[in-house]
Amino acid sequence: MIGLFLGDTDFSEIVLKKIKKLKVKYFIIDFSKKNKFKRDKHSFRISVGKFGTIINLIKQKKCKRVLFAGKIAKPNFSSLRLDLKGIYYIPSVIRAAKIGDAAIIKSIIKILNNEGIKVISSIFYNPELSLNKGSYTQTKPNKQDLISIKKGKFFFNKTKSLDHIQALVVKGDKILAKEGKEGTKKMLSQLKKNSDGILIKLPKKKQDLRMDLPTIGLQTFKDAKKFGLRGVVLQSKKNIFLDKNECIKFANKNKIFINII
Repeated sequence: MIGLFLGDTDFSEIVLKKIKKLKVKYFIIDFSKKNKFKRDKHSFRISVGKFGTIINLIKQKKCKRVLFAGKIAKPNFSSLRLDLKGIYYIPSVIRAAKIGDAAIIKSIIKILNNEGIKVISSIFYNPELSLNKGSYTQTKPNKQDLISIKKGKFFFNKTKSLDHIQALVVKGDKILAKEGKEGTKKMLSQLKKNSDGILIKLPKKKQDLRMDLPTIGLQTFKDAKKFGLRGVVLQSKKNIFLDKNECIKFANKNKIFINII
């Protein structure tokens, strides 16, 4: 039995589909904004403030492992209804919320650990969504691209685990753009056409790799073409790569390299 904390984005649905295919017993705690899993008979809609209810459900199901998938947005704390464990735990969640969305999930993971519940990697059942080290396209990075990659790696090694930045656009030794809370698409929209940069999406130093992995999909490559990016760089086994075959085909057609480091 696996407990699924599912939020928004396609990734949560992909995880659920694979678990059903594998015939793994599951239940869902639906944290999506619009209760998108409400038609699933194994789904429960429980407020983040009801920690007692959440933990009791997990234990009632005799479940010892859970995973997080999809974007789980910051709740409106002023409108939350709390149970007794919620009253006890919510101050730590509120403190985490001041840092960012990733910190909220980290605080929930800590609470679950305190209750003897293990959180596993979001791609535990979907290892095919990450890639091994190597080059996946006909176009390869040139010498200047390698300088850009080195610059990006150096930047991410200096970031803190709760920083919002999960992506950069780099050209040579210059950083053209940094990702904010709004995500990669918003960052790319701020670039000039024909930017000739490289999109680098790597986990932050000391990032909790059980959740909040940098994610990429076909729309990202369409945006990369729109703003004249030369390539996309990801970390081996530490990214979520959606629509993989379509992305590689699109990248080859548009001479965009994909490098996994």
